[in-house]
Formats: sequence, C-alpha cells, structure tokens
Amino acid sequence: MLPVHALLSAFLTFQTPAPAQHSAPAQATTPEQAASAAERAATSAERAAAAAERAAEANARMAEAIESLARGIASTAPPAEQKPETPAEKKEEAKKDVWDVTVGLGLIFITGNASTVTFNGLVAAERKSENWIYSVKASGVYGESRPPGLEGEVETVAQVTALNAALQLRGDRRFNEKISGYLLGAADTDHVRSVEFRGAGEAGVGIIWLDQKRKDGGESFLRTDLAFRYAREMRFQYYPIRSNLPDVSIGGPRLGVAFRYGISKDVSFLEEFSVLPSLVDDSRLLINSQTQLTVRLTKTLSIATTFLFQYDSVPAPGKLPTDTSLSVSAAITF
Repeated sequence: MLPVHALLSAFLTFQTPAPAQHSAPAQATTPEQAASAAERAATSAERAAAAAERAAEANARMAEAIESLARGIASTAPPAEQKPETPAEKKEEAKKDVWDVTVGLGLIFITGNASTVTFNGLVAAERKSENWIYSVKASGVYGESRPPGLEGEVETVAQVTALNAALQLRGDRRFNEKISGYLLGAADTDHVRSVEFRGAGEAGVGIIWLDQKRKDGGESFLRTDLAFRYAREMRFQYYPIRSNLPDVSIGGPRLGVAFRYGISKDVSFLEEFSVLPSLVDDSRLLINSQTQLTVRLTKTLSIATTFLFQYDSVPAPGKLPTDTSLSVSAAITF
C-alpha cells in the first residue's frame, strides 16, 4: 500500500489546474521569434503530456490502494446476516440431543445390639430434541434387619424389610411447545408387598403449563399427564410363608402431575404425584407421591432427601394399604 502523503501528492497533481495565461496583444514577429515560440510550445506540450501520464499513474495506484483496503475490511468484518453466538447460545447448542444422567446412592448400616442395612439406588436419564423427549428411570431398594438377642443365645435370623426394583421408559412426541403425546412402559417388583412382577403400558397426553429459567439460576416446571394405563400384576407371597396368590389386572385413567421449583440455583423442590382408579376386576385406587428436596454442593454432586408415599386400596392379602419411606442419598449429575 502507498504512503498517504504519496497518494495526496498524486491527487493534487492531477486535480490542480494550470494557471491561466493572459494573452498579450498581437504583435508582429520575426521568423526567429516564431521558431522560438514553436519550440517553447512543443516543450510545454511534452511537459503537459508527462504530467498527465504521472497523474494517470497516481490515480491508478490510488484505485488499487482503495480496492485493497476494501478487501481487507471485508475480510475482517463479520457477515451482516450472521450474528456472533453468545456464550449462553453456544452452551444451549452444545446441550442439544445430549443425555442428562443422574445417579443417586443411599446407604444405612447399623451394627451392635441390632443389625440393619438398607441400600437404595436410582438412575435417571433424559434427552430432549426439537420434536422428541426420551426419559429412563430405574430404581431399587434392599433392606434387612436382625432383631437384638441375648448374649450367648443362638444368633437370630435376619429379616428382609425391603426388596423392590422398578424400570420405566417414556417417549414424548412434541406437537408444539406445550402439548405432547407419549407412550410409557413400566415394570416393577416388590417382594415385601407380595408383588412378584407387574408390567404396565400407558398412552396419554402431556401438557406443559410452566417451563422457565430465572436469572438467579432457579427454574420452574409444571406438567400434567392425562392417560390410560393397563397393568397385569402377578402376586406371590414371599414373607412370612411362601405361597402362591391369584393374579389381578389394573386398568383405568391416570392423572399425573410433575412440579419442580428452584428455590435458588443450588436448592430445588420436586413433587411427582399420580392417581389411578382401576376399573377392571375389583374397584381399586392407587396413589403415588414422591417429594424431594435437593441441595447442590458442587457442579455435579448434590444431596437429596426423598419422601415416598404409596397407597393401594386393595393390596395383597395380609398387607397394609399404605407404605411410606424417607431416605437421604447422594446424587451425581453427568
């Protein structure tokens, strides 16, 4: 690129007009004077031609410099139609179509005059895309207790106090931001409640009433489900005496509510509630509620306190209709 002063000099040379020459009164000239005047005119013409040539070269160089400068500006400026992505947009783009996985573990172990061990585990995964939402939940609980005995007596036999497991798969097809249709498959077992195996299928509609993230890092979420569920429950009594029991069916409309509220960016409250009145076989009402308070300690580690309430109006023979549990577990989010 030419220096700025060179460009200005060339531009002034080309633009400054030649000073006007006042014509002198016509006088008679001799042949020598005429020849001298012709020579001077020729010399002036050559000089003018040389100046014009230099001005043309300067203009050409200036045009090249301007073109080069324009190319440099165009190469460094961002495209007019594409705005630079903000950090939040980049983070949201990176999270698309990625599984969010949470693993929770809890353990209570007591020794001494009495011996008790209770273990519970939970794995939850969710994946969201533009048109689909997939979720997987798996849980299990095992507990046994050995009643106290006198020193020197025969060791007492441990009694199983909890032995259950559950698996649930759900897929939602989004019709828009608020409404989706879904299919759900579930399987569970609970030996203490005399449920050997229960398989269920469900189809319904989910409505998202609230889904927002606040500036302080908390979030609010509210969804209701209205569906029809059918399940086949195979019963077997494991405790205290092993015996076979007749199987039963469950079928009817199910209403579910999922509510999550972020008290702050590190503390959140979760409530999942469902009610199912069974219309097949005997009239039966099933209610399930899970209340959870989670406190995040680090970016991935949190402590969760969970209260579980289960009600079955027609349980297996010899079993109580209501079960509750309160547990504390550590959860890791990936």
